[in-house]
Amino acid sequence: MMNNEALNIFDEEIDQKGQFLTFLLENEAYGIWIGYVTEIIGILPYMEVPELPNYLRGIINLRGRIIPIMDMRLRFGKHFVDYDERTCIIVVDIEEDTVGFIVDSVSEVVTIDDDKIIEQPMMSTGISNQFVKSIGKVADEVKLLLDCEKVLRYKEMEKPLTEDEQRRIKNEMVL
Repeated sequence: MMNNEALNIFDEEIDQKGQFLTFLLENEAYGIWIGYVTEIIGILPYMEVPELPNYLRGIINLRGRIIPIMDMRLRFGKHFVDYDERTCIIVVDIEEDTVGFIVDSVSEVVTIDDDKIIEQPMMSTGISNQFVKSIGKVADEVKLLLDCEKVLRYKEMEKPLTEDEQRRIKNEMVL
């Protein structure tokens, strides 16, 4: 028998099925499953952390919680734009990670029925396509529905080490 907490989580997931928080990057509309979203906040001052990929802008202190923030424009290979009053951070919990997604603006929560969601068709190759799980049709618009786990987990191919770098690392490993 399931305990009440497990039943509540199960009921919550059923209630949120087909619901997506939509947001804009440039003129493109994206959506993420509402079950990942914990809150939406305006852009906050952040601390840069050295040696991170450029799309990881740094960390914020949100009511005592240290949260890394990711600029979704940069994550998708788009150009950087200065943040303004419409820029938002969507705080998400994915598995055991809490991350803030910086987006141009948040639009709305939409419900998309299963028959209006199509799995990602073959599109031209590009880094942002790797993060699109499916496409949702809402009236006469389409929303690119993201695979948030891939957004967090996908690692670009690392360049191979040069011979000098390999030699330096090997020498550092000698005790």
